[in-house]
Amino acid sequence: MAAWEYKVVYMDFRGRASLEGDEQFIAKEERRSSFARRVMNALGAEGWEMVGLQPLWPAETSYLIFKRPGIGDSTPPADTDAPRPPAPPPESAPDDVVPLQDEGPVTEC
Repeated sequence: MAAWEYKVVYMDFRGRASLEGDEQFIAKEERRSSFARRVMNALGAEGWEMVGLQPLWPAETSYLIFKRPGIGDSTPPADTDAPRPPAPPPESAPDDVVPLQDEGPVTEC
């Protein structure tokens, strides 16, 4: 089974790309499309392939999702580190509840 590592890039309409803490900004007089292409070409040169795009609100803001072969992130999610509480015991019926009895076929009037 192939292992992948992923990178998520936040890109906004003002010309800012946040690559998991590494901020990149549009150059003066650079077109937004050129800026986006420059960021994606740099990631492609490192072996990253864009596999998804998640538009955010406002519409000119997006998450770009990249992947490349690798060992992946073996860090377990934060909630799996905490001990889980034991499951509650199954509820039993109170003593005064009587189960329904089958009283035969129902006839309509």
